Amino acid sequence: MTDWNRMTLAGFQHRLADGELSPLDWWRACRERIDAMDPSLQAWECLAPEPSMAGRDGGQPSNALYGVPVGIKDIIDTARLPTTWGTQGYHHVDGSDMDAAIVTQLTRLGALPMGKTVSTEYAYFQPSRTRNPHDPARTPGGSSSGSAAAVAAGMVPVALGTQTVGSIIRPASYCGVVGFKPSHGTLSVAGVKALAPSLDTLGWFTRHMEDTRTLFTALTGSDPITPLERLEGVRVGLCLVPSTPLPSPDVTAALEGAATRMVELGAHLSPVDLGPTFDDLVTHQKVILAYEAARALASERARFEASMSPALIALLDEGQRLSLSRYWQSRQAADRATLALSQQFAERFDVLLAPSATGVALEGLESTGDPIYSRAWTLLGAPCVNLPLHWTPQGLPVGVQLIADHYQDQRLLSIASALMP
Repeated sequence: MTDWNRMTLAGFQHRLADGELSPLDWWRACRERIDAMDPSLQAWECLAPEPSMAGRDGGQPSNALYGVPVGIKDIIDTARLPTTWGTQGYHHVDGSDMDAAIVTQLTRLGALPMGKTVSTEYAYFQPSRTRNPHDPARTPGGSSSGSAAAVAAGMVPVALGTQTVGSIIRPASYCGVVGFKPSHGTLSVAGVKALAPSLDTLGWFTRHMEDTRTLFTALTGSDPITPLERLEGVRVGLCLVPSTPLPSPDVTAALEGAATRMVELGAHLSPVDLGPTFDDLVTHQKVILAYEAARALASERARFEASMSPALIALLDEGQRLSLSRYWQSRQAADRATLALSQQFAERFDVLLAPSATGVALEGLESTGDPIYSRAWTLLGAPCVNLPLHWTPQGLPVGVQLIADHYQDQRLLSIASALMP
């Protein structure tokens, strides 16, 4: 019997080539699991009908994702599936004029969209109905709530997410999966609902680092990424920021465990103290988010303001009050910090090791959690990956994230693979 949760994308292609499996086997196995689990987890906004494989060219090197089921976050346009942008239906279309660029890319590579995964409202902070697979009484995080939960629960091997604040890294930590946010601009966001364009980044969730490497290569056209087995010569900065809130004991344990393992593998570890710089970056990220969101969602507010959540209205109001000079000040500060961080990487570090979230997933569904540990890295456009390396005695995951310099995504994934083959 096939253990689909252990199956990798490359392993599936090998078994297809050997005739052991058929192209729709994984899709059908995932649909059975969704039917059994989603009534309680509620990770899906809508599901696609069973696809036809007629006319699809499998078995070619370019089709690394042939037959692979993929979840599509519900702020990403799809021509054949409805989109609600996480608005619980108050903003709803039966199908867009065309698929988002990333959906077209995936289908050309042979992937099979399973459906639309639940998002928070316009990918902001209003909690969704999705529950955490490890404890349904806890949040899965946000805004990519459904995508993280669906991958963690074995409903799909891959799901798309977006990050404007912490919407890939935090839910990946809460749900115990790999979450990858590439360098800003690596993947096209054409057809993805904008919240703050200078921050919005498209990424994904998987259960295996190998699958994240496979996806990166397939979607970007990069050379294959060779995973490191040892970390000799790799310079790691242990980044305990910001100063408040202090990391929880679970987060401290996760960081210490990852740091110890990296040293055992030969890495050189040294502390990084960004001090007040990090706190300033958090402030600048909030300014840019509010200013851009007020303009990106101007049409939606004009039509749907009465249905929007108070938290979203507060963000848009804040953005309307901000002056252009204040916005430019934050953008310029971000540009200077990006250059300074690149200099730090060039001189001292290959990757930074930092917390992914402030602790385990919060109890209750009233909040998606604090994204404080992702704001600065998202602002700087740096590639980040969450690794689910630590689990509490209660069976709850606590991730750590590795961060690299701009356009060092392949190096980042190679190093991360030593910790999670």
